[in-house]
Amino acid sequence: MPNISPGSLLLILVIVLVIFGTKRLRSLGTDLGGAVKGFRSAMNDADREETSEQIEEASEDANFDSTPIEEDQEKKDA
Repeated sequence: MPNISPGSLLLILVIVLVIFGTKRLRSLGTDLGGAVKGFRSAMNDADREETSEQIEEASEDANFDSTPIEEDQEKKDA
């Protein structure tokens, strides 16, 4: 892996600034930040949805028949 010195990085930054200009780089950074924020928001929404589905499934599994045992016995005897 090539080693990039801080001087090389500074030179690359100056070249990029000359080519694109500060306004365009600022708008590009804003757009990139908005895209990252949207992606994180979508991932968090998906995680919340998955968690709520798991809770619903667990609550469905936990539903028990609440009829008393005596009533079940009477139904079987009848």
